[in-house]
Amino acid sequence: MVETAEARLKRLAMRSWRRGTKEMDLVFGPYADAHLAGMGGAELALYDRLLEENDQDLALWVMGQRAAPVAFAGLIAAVAGFSRARLKTD
Repeated sequence: MVETAEARLKRLAMRSWRRGTKEMDLVFGPYADAHLAGMGGAELALYDRLLEENDQDLALWVMGQRAAPVAFAGLIAAVAGFSRARLKTD
């Protein structure tokens, strides 16, 4: 069965909010809420692959303590920038 666009967005949002660590939930959940609906197919596929990574690596990449793999570098920069901006305004 082929996943519908709506089901894909719901799945990615759920995976963003239920990462395994609360810290990553609070980074990826709001980012997903704000950006998933506006992403194209290639961006969604990359985001889906990113969510397969473990939280320990994601945290290091988002905090800039370790360089993200080249394939994820732009997306990680966007997620980290969104999180930083959100923290400054909340």
